[in-house]
Amino acid sequence: MLTVRKSADRGYADHGWLKSFHSFSFAGYYDPAHMGWGNLRVINEDRIAPGTGFGAHGHRDMEIISYVISGELAHKDSMGNVKGIPPGDVQRMSAGRGVQHSEFNHAPNAQTHFFQIWIEPNVKGIEPGYEQKTIDAAQKQGMLRLVASPDGADGSVLIHADAHMYSGLFDGAQTATLALDSNRKAYVHLVRGDIAVNGTPLVAGDAALLEHEGQLRLDGANSAEVLVFDLQA
Repeated sequence: MLTVRKSADRGYADHGWLKSFHSFSFAGYYDPAHMGWGNLRVINEDRIAPGTGFGAHGHRDMEIISYVISGELAHKDSMGNVKGIPPGDVQRMSAGRGVQHSEFNHAPNAQTHFFQIWIEPNVKGIEPGYEQKTIDAAQKQGMLRLVASPDGADGSVLIHADAHMYSGLFDGAQTATLALDSNRKAYVHLVRGDIAVNGTPLVAGDAALLEHEGQLRLDGANSAEVLVFDLQA
């Protein structure tokens, strides 16, 4: 079964310095029908104005992935990491038993556009951890590239969760398939462009929620960038 969540149906918050779409209930946005999907708890599409950002705040027992679309995200945390995250990099922070971090856009004239993703861990109370890897566009063009996994396979970042995250860039006749376990769930978020998921068309900001499916097929693409999640049911 495939269900489409339209872009316009997401929660939205405009804080002036931050404009954010929420795929699932988050902060001031609450929708009991959209509390997450499997162990995927948060997908926030954030746009941070120049010279602003999130001050130091805490997390615990969550796997947090940052995926930058444009601009650069400046990260600083209580583990001692001070990093810049450009487009193409995938950052994972395991909050574990507790971590503080901040995220800023230090550019004077450019917006930072990124996705913040939270996945529920399969182990709690661990030592907090950080990992960041560059996965360039060529590795994602016309294919689904594994970018986060429980074992760090294929150069992906390692998450302490029963989930796999893929990223792909598709255009024209380019297609991809991914075998699914029908006892699990899958989630497709279209970052930009157009694409069809198992024959169902999506436009930028739309998502496809899949369950009881044995395969995912992507085709009919037009300048598309997608994020795909294979998830615990």
